[in-house]
Amino acid sequence: VQLVESGGGLVQAGGSLRLSCVASAGTLSNYAMGWFRQDPGKEREFVAAVNRIGGNIYYADSVKGRFTISRDNAKNTVYLQMNGLKPEDTAVYYCSADMRPPWDTPRQHGEYNYWGQGTQVTVSS
Repeated sequence: VQLVESGGGLVQAGGSLRLSCVASAGTLSNYAMGWFRQDPGKEREFVAAVNRIGGNIYYADSVKGRFTISRDNAKNTVYLQMNGLKPEDTAVYYCSADMRPPWDTPRQHGEYNYWGQGTQVTVSS
């Protein structure tokens, strides 16, 4: 599967962005999906994950209550709605996918085999 993210940009603190991740060369419903982020010089950090059919969702504590992950398997697309953005949310955001049993929702970056190219999110104070 190939993943392409979009929707990043520059936003003021308190603002919102919606990231999209479109999958091709594969059927999205076969994959658990995750969002990670990475600042230069830092490790890739888990943000959110959803299982194949959307029933299991997990968030990092740092984004809980502000970010929402969702998926539309018919459109082969996963979304990350980001509200209440903070300067510390600034990073490159990556979409990830991995073939999993329906209930499985991996939260470690080493568990994902497929990655997008990333989209930059910059939050100004």
